[in-house]
Amino acid sequence: MTRLISEYTTKLTALLQEIAKDEEENILKAADLLSDKVMEGRLINIFGAGGHSAIAAMEIFWRAGGLACVNGMFPAGTNIVSALPTTAKVVGLAPYILNFYDVYKDDVLILVNFYGLNICSVDVALEAQKRGTRLITVNAHKFAQKVPKDFIWRHPSKKNINELADIAIDNHVPYPDAILKVDGMEEEIAPTATTLTCFTLNLMMAETIRLIKEKGGTPEIWVSNNIPGCDEHNKPIHDKYRKRVHHLYPVW
Repeated sequence: MTRLISEYTTKLTALLQEIAKDEEENILKAADLLSDKVMEGRLINIFGAGGHSAIAAMEIFWRAGGLACVNGMFPAGTNIVSALPTTAKVVGLAPYILNFYDVYKDDVLILVNFYGLNICSVDVALEAQKRGTRLITVNAHKFAQKVPKDFIWRHPSKKNINELADIAIDNHVPYPDAILKVDGMEEEIAPTATTLTCFTLNLMMAETIRLIKEKGGTPEIWVSNNIPGCDEHNKPIHDKYRKRVHHLYPVW
């Protein structure tokens, strides 16, 4: 094993173990809230705001082994795929985003921003707080604290999303995200945020599914669209949520 492969594997594994140990209490709190909302017949809304943070929302939306009642929120301009132009750094869009995805009082929203200070994500957190939406955040707490309050791409409130949450979960992404050094190069390489955040969300969703079952519910789980019997299993679930989950589309 080369030095970089070994070092990256060792460091990333240690961070994953940190999350499992240090964030267990808040992950279980989040899972309890999410399972209650599912039992009430509500959707689990998730918004990954800014650049690559949408990957985290994609990870638990319409995903093999995941809950069907997840409303992934992917408004145009807020991620790297649809930034034509970017709206992730525009103040004032939050009410329109939450209205479009039908997120209101007593609903639950998982808000993910890898670092926690993206303008749109803070805007959405403030709007969620204003309308009485239960807010679970996933971001890097120490990273967000380290970025100066006068940084040009901060929200005017200077807040980090975890400061506005009902339940704030730390994804343990280190500053400045990438963790390896190559001789003769100033910049760090090999990022961590996607892996750590998706891992955190999958822990949360696994516990949510367990609790739904324990509370007497029937978790509706997608199976992979690449195995025999997938259509027979998935289509009835798809048809049930087609009119409620905005980014579901027919694949048959």
